[in-house]
Amino acid sequence: MDNKKIIVTGSSGFIGSNFIKKINSIYKNVEIICIEDFSTGLNKDIYKYKNTKLIEVDISTLYNTSITKEITAQCEDAYAMFHFAARARVQPSIINPNLFNAVNVTGTLNLLEICKNANVKNFIFSSSSSIYGNTSIYPTPETEEGCPLSPYGLQKQIGEQYCKLYSRIHNLKTVCLRYFNVYGPGMPTEGPYNLLIGIYTKLKKEGKPLVIYGDGNQRRDFTHVDDVIQGNILAATNNNIKPAAVFNIGRGSNVSVKSIAKAFGGPIEYLPPRIEPKQTLADNNKAKELLGWTPKYNVLEWLNGHINL
Repeated sequence: MDNKKIIVTGSSGFIGSNFIKKINSIYKNVEIICIEDFSTGLNKDIYKYKNTKLIEVDISTLYNTSITKEITAQCEDAYAMFHFAARARVQPSIINPNLFNAVNVTGTLNLLEICKNANVKNFIFSSSSSIYGNTSIYPTPETEEGCPLSPYGLQKQIGEQYCKLYSRIHNLKTVCLRYFNVYGPGMPTEGPYNLLIGIYTKLKKEGKPLVIYGDGNQRRDFTHVDDVIQGNILAATNNNIKPAAVFNIGRGSNVSVKSIAKAFGGPIEYLPPRIEPKQTLADNNKAKELLGWTPKYNVLEWLNGHINL
């Protein structure tokens, strides 16, 4: 991506900010247009890079406005848009589905329109394993029919359908990456419905019991943010991928929530179960074969260093 222009939505968020740091470490001359509204992502360190330009806007409002035309002009002939911006998490989407839908569905559609009109070469969509819901097929392949358990999962599924549609009728190259339980440096630690490892990090520092909903035997395929970033880069730079391709981005092994809690150490508080899948486990063979993607991190090994920080 040297000497190219890219667009990054959700640039101050957990994955987006890590992505920009990685891009600047491996490429020498990339122009990065950042689209962010700071509703959830609060990492502003990335804007110290001279090659970044911030456009502060809510993507759900980008329909036929003056700012839409301005962004479209700035995105003209860009190499890729990496769409990380989202209202994430399962439980909050159940509580406030309309807010989540505005960003996750309408916002995604607005960005696809911008890419179509600006002749952007690649649209890399951050999807989710939440699409699969409580499937009974493990490891879960991309061909498994989705059965979301939350508005968030359904909204990601709709986003994928829009990507496929724009590839079909507008010849826009789209790639959908289904992330599995992302963790790593810079992950948020605030909020009751945050990432599990982020929540446990905060509770551990505060000396509070680690909360487990249900019996803790639910299993998750934890995937490091650096592996997710590598998947995005490969998805954009691989010229052999067919339009509207879908890939699982998950390590391909899972561990129980109870094991994560025990790795942190200390007291555990058990609460009634929530609506959530019993396990997630990616069949990542397609990403390995077609993208050349190989996950490098093991969550329990990573936690040994993280907990001792």
